[in-house]
Amino acid sequence: MFARVKRFASLAKSSSPATARPVVALPTSEQQAAVIARVEACYQQAEQQLDRVFTRPSINFKLRGKAAGTAHPVTQQLRFNAVLLEENPQHFLTDVVPHEVCHLLTAQLFGRVKPHGHEWKGLMQQVFGLSGDVTHQLDVSSVTPKGIAYHCRCGTVELSIRRHNKVVRQQAQYLCRRCGEQLTKT
Repeated sequence: MFARVKRFASLAKSSSPATARPVVALPTSEQQAAVIARVEACYQQAEQQLDRVFTRPSINFKLRGKAAGTAHPVTQQLRFNAVLLEENPQHFLTDVVPHEVCHLLTAQLFGRVKPHGHEWKGLMQQVFGLSGDVTHQLDVSSVTPKGIAYHCRCGTVELSIRRHNKVVRQQAQYLCRRCGEQLTKT
């Protein structure tokens, strides 16, 4: 399967502009290859059930942060979080991929609608037989940035990297929520 997906990705890059296929990132793992194959399977399932041909998206694995995946209907792009994929490959194949594909299908069928509105939920149930959960329940500790230790009278408080950088650039000062004292770097 891995070699077949690589072949599809290379064909997508070599197509002429008139018949250009979506750009699919070359998979760097078996899990990424499985996600690419699952995206195609989801589209084939939707086409069969809805008796319509859908435009295929470009796919990459450069998403960072706590989101498992994102869909961008205007650019026809799917982005997946490679770290969360490696940690939760089965959940990606059963839930995340259909969830994101459904966003693109909804946009092609209904135009601009609420991201998790009744059109999207209806498609999730009709095409994929899924309940349409809005958020995932994955462990995101490996992709959660570590805080920077600050202290006050009542102890140590962690500030996010973003807030720490604002303190360093003298754009903000933060107070402890318990004692009201200004937080200082330890």
